[in-house]
Amino acid sequence: MTPTTFPEALRTALRTDPGRPFVTYYDEATGERAELSLTTYANWVAKVSSLLADEHGLERGQRLRVDLPPHWLSAVFLGAAWNIGLVVTDAAGPSPDAVVCGPGTLTDWAATDALVLACALLPLGVRFREPLPAGVHDVGVEVWGQPDSFVPWDPPQAEDPATSWGLTQEGLWAAAAGGPSVGHSAGGSRLLSEVDPASPPGTTSLTGPLGSGGSVVLVAGAGPERLAAIAAAERVTDRFPRTGDQV
Repeated sequence: MTPTTFPEALRTALRTDPGRPFVTYYDEATGERAELSLTTYANWVAKVSSLLADEHGLERGQRLRVDLPPHWLSAVFLGAAWNIGLVVTDAAGPSPDAVVCGPGTLTDWAATDALVLACALLPLGVRFREPLPAGVHDVGVEVWGQPDSFVPWDPPQAEDPATSWGLTQEGLWAAAAGGPSVGHSAGGSRLLSEVDPASPPGTTSLTGPLGSGGSVVLVAGAGPERLAAIAAAERVTDRFPRTGDQV
């Protein structure tokens, strides 16, 4: 049965195979490799959902810009936004009510009126080493005190907008069905992606594996030979983008 909202899809996946790897992340610039099982991913989504909704008061229908490079935290914030019914925006969309950013765009966002949550993008999601501008919240400080479970008091509905590029909560799963294939290998389908999941072309790289029982290997900064080596080591069954794809 096709899910109609992100919380429904995540609950269904957790009932089916909670221990499977779901997001594997490689950063070739730092040598980092991080792997989140479906249960660990759900725990992070719960913590960040609580951070956004309970700590900072964001409500269903408000807009969140996930301005991060391809990263496992991008996948987490994307899931948390949809978990509480926020609309994820991109650079072409309307001004956000809140933004999560990395070190590269921190200075620009700190000068705006939006609620700014910053990620150091260090291993294990830890805090910044240096003080942040006044008014900017360090995710690596605030997220650890949040609970491991979260139930939205005003849950998203199927017809609610999920992105500024035209997808509703229900439409996320229709788009996933037409997105990059994740196959049906006996050991669990694996999609290798170089595309930020919180972007219009990358959305289905997260929703597709979640809805189909697969997983995603998210890679940043790798050349062709290294990508091939990662694909072999991780037993990848499909890649996104494929050669010739426009993203």
